[in-house]
Amino acid sequence: MSLQPKEETDASDSPAVLDVEASGFGRNSYPIEVGFVLPNGHSFCTLIHPEPEWTHWDPQAESVHHISRSLLLERGLPAVAVARLLNAQLMGQTVYSDGWANDYSWLGALFDVAGMSPRFRLENLRVLLHEGEADHWHEVKAQVASERGAQRHRASADARLLQLTLQRIRLQSGQHRVAPPGATNYPKTAAE
Repeated sequence: MSLQPKEETDASDSPAVLDVEASGFGRNSYPIEVGFVLPNGHSFCTLIHPEPEWTHWDPQAESVHHISRSLLLERGLPAVAVARLLNAQLMGQTVYSDGWANDYSWLGALFDVAGMSPRFRLENLRVLLHEGEADHWHEVKAQVASERGAQRHRASADARLLQLTLQRIRLQSGQHRVAPPGATNYPKTAAE
């Protein structure tokens, strides 16, 4: 018998979720890792090789995500390759983020330097929550994180935590949603 809690995996109620780790906060920060989890549970994560003009580095941010600049230089993929991978995997989808303002900015920096446009839409995860659900978000997220045990603070692990938290909140509230406007991959209810 497993003592690990079962992760909710009902893909019918799971939007695609994305997370970005960055060199820090502020105007000169840039993406260093991007990860996502699709509705079917498939996850993807990659480090991003810093562009020559991307020089900002915040040691406090590094102490949170534990990704060194030297690791990025050694193992990161070029921005253009990451942009192509994101477009190939997420094309036509609406992808949700809990740090929308920052993630939008960092993805913008990635796609700008790659000379490309995203072929997916990034939306704030908050639009998926009713007020009562939003009020319990942090509590439920902490509960799910505790049940999962220690995880690396990495983009795909963070995206999976967000997706599981949304599933748990929905399970607790007994709600199933119709897609928000523009959400092409979002599940419909059985009545539709």
